[in-house]
Amino acid sequence: MITSVTNQKVKRIVQLNKKAAAREEENVFVAEGIKMFLEAPPEYLKEIYVSESLLKQLEGGADLSVAEKLKRFTYEVVSNQVFQKMSDTRTPQGILCVVKRLTYTLEQMAEGKENPLFLILESLQDPGNLGTIIRTGECAGISGLILSKDTVDIYNPKTIRSTMGAIYRLPFLYTEDLRGILQIMKAKGIAIYASHLKGRLSYDKACCTKAAAFLIGNEGNGLTEETTALADERIKIPMAGQAESLNAGVAAALLMYEAARQRQWKGTKGWKG
Repeated sequence: MITSVTNQKVKRIVQLNKKAAAREEENVFVAEGIKMFLEAPPEYLKEIYVSESLLKQLEGGADLSVAEKLKRFTYEVVSNQVFQKMSDTRTPQGILCVVKRLTYTLEQMAEGKENPLFLILESLQDPGNLGTIIRTGECAGISGLILSKDTVDIYNPKTIRSTMGAIYRLPFLYTEDLRGILQIMKAKGIAIYASHLKGRLSYDKACCTKAAAFLIGNEGNGLTEETTALADERIKIPMAGQAESLNAGVAAALLMYEAARQRQWKGTKGWKG
């Protein structure tokens, strides 16, 4: 059992939680919590840490699903005090794992899909927003998520927790050349819609039954003019009151579910509604 907060493994987990550069260097991320452990693909699990109190609960018959999965792996037991140091939450559940980072290509996202649907984020900065968007994107059935290089790190611990496991299933990619990706998508016949305060077309009037992509910009500044110029159409979400704009996660959810509505996925395989 690890009982010292100065243990090198403990220090490393703390750094992986805090620093994107450390995660990138090792090509891993930290996923904390029972759900994140249970849903992690076995082939991507590299290390597992369990608190002494959770281990006692498991030995007493609690949460058989966790106990069964743990049997398939080697894991480190740490004292409750040490686990609190390793944890990125105030009330840790007693288990965290180091997971290999996931990688996808645009081709993989669109593979096997006649009319793929993408969400494209430019310079989004809030990790909670990003996590919510990933979770909603999976639920709405989008094909994949594309992020500009300056968008918040998808492996930020807060983002990971907010995805509720969707990080393992929704394909995504970061791009150094967002405008280049947009031009490639347009050449492939994918309609690009920019969510914009100056949009001329209401979001529910945009045709999403064919291959399409929605552009969402930075929480404070929206989309850059250069990126907006590459869209086929600017669309808007009608608003009452005096608020200048919707939360980025909320706006993304409305757009993705409008596309799902138009495609009439209710009742098809994979839709639980």
